[in-house]
Amino acid sequence: MANLRDIRRRIKSVKNTAQITRAMQLVAAAKMKKAQDQAVAGRDYANQLNQVLVNLKENVEEESHPLLQTREGHRELMLVVSTDKGLCGALNTNLFKKVRSESGSETHYVTVGRKLRTILSKLNKEMLADFEVKDPVPFSEARPISRFLTKQFLDGHYDKISIAFNNFVTVMNQEPTIIQLLPLSSEKVGEKQEYEGVGTGVEETDKAKAMSKDYLFEPSPLQVLDTLLPLYINFQVYQTLVEARASEHSARMVAMKAATDNAKKFIKELTLEYNKARQAAITSELLEITTAMKAME
Repeated sequence: MANLRDIRRRIKSVKNTAQITRAMQLVAAAKMKKAQDQAVAGRDYANQLNQVLVNLKENVEEESHPLLQTREGHRELMLVVSTDKGLCGALNTNLFKKVRSESGSETHYVTVGRKLRTILSKLNKEMLADFEVKDPVPFSEARPISRFLTKQFLDGHYDKISIAFNNFVTVMNQEPTIIQLLPLSSEKVGEKQEYEGVGTGVEETDKAKAMSKDYLFEPSPLQVLDTLLPLYINFQVYQTLVEARASEHSARMVAMKAATDNAKKFIKELTLEYNKARQAAITSELLEITTAMKAME
């Protein structure tokens, strides 16, 4: 009977765990929908902004703006966007492998998210700052991050600024990605971005070039560029934060669904084991009773 009691306790424990993972799955699904809506809401704006920048880059020299100037050094500042919580599968592990494989000895880090901040700290990596971002991601919270990164670049502390994040492709697929934020190459402005669905493809770029005569820049293209480039950089940072957040919630939803399914499967196996043990105990008792009756005859 002790064996049966242990099995009943295990069944109860697994059922409680399944209830928790099921609840976490539903919460992650709801949050994922909000993050996806945020990403979709900004895509039309990104297309229009890219079209304007395509026309601007045709009217200015690449070296005329400090944010477009390419430098020869190898000092890099990388913004790493991870999660604050776990239970999202191998999401953070895959991103860390990507960061470790593509970062050099002169790479310093700025982090968003506790998981990779902790890992980088344990490895004694040079970290300049850490930012906290709410959920869902407010657009205003991307500004201090983009301003900090831009200032580090303009002050000459670093030759390259990049962003490492998990690109949301589908609910089942989140791809660790690293994109270059600064210097902003004039050839890349207006092209399709690394993350899914944001920016313009080749057809949109060609369309934007065809519309170049429809734009009149006042007071001058360079002064307009001074206003639009910080806005463009801020939007890039914001979009990567949204993509990373959507990846987090989708990965957690998938992981919790898998955990719930495994728990249900384990419950079935334990229930079968319990029934077998119970049947064996009943059979044993019947044999004892039969044996006792035979002995009394």
